Amino acid sequence: MTHGYRMDGYGGLGGERPGLRESATRHALLPLRIFLGVTFLYAGIDKLTQNGFFSATGSGSVGEMMRSVRDSSALPALVDLALKSPAGFGYAIALGELAVGLGALFGLLTRIAALGGALISLSLWLTVSWQATPYYYGNDLPYLMAWLPLVLAGAPSFSLDAVLADRRRRMR
Repeated sequence: MTHGYRMDGYGGLGGERPGLRESATRHALLPLRIFLGVTFLYAGIDKLTQNGFFSATGSGSVGEMMRSVRDSSALPALVDLALKSPAGFGYAIALGELAVGLGALFGLLTRIAALGGALISLSLWLTVSWQATPYYYGNDLPYLMAWLPLVLAGAPSFSLDAVLADRRRRMR
């Protein structure tokens, strides 16, 4: 040890304050949580405010989009189910995206919100973006993968979940 620095065994200088690495680890998912929260919140609002989105037919409608991907989707039966009530499916997706986005942003029931985001992304990947070739051109698969760390880890910092957990610890 010289001048307050030490070699950390990985070739870098490891003289950071105690707890800095733990703090960085605890906050590592925050940028992902903010990105996914804002994106899903925006997607839900966009659907709710887009003229004609909830229609069964017409340009930009959920019904037209589902009909266009039906034969190329991995699960045509899921598309058929959505086509039984395009408006209901559209509202379910939009409201689900809003709930997931708000849950991620505020860090409230984060694991449940992330699971909801993963399920929305999975269903859209298997239906809407399934035909993308090569598969990594489809945008829903990366969203599915991005939600998984939040399903596993939740929101350990800057979240209502953390505040509630701290409150429960103090009450014991």
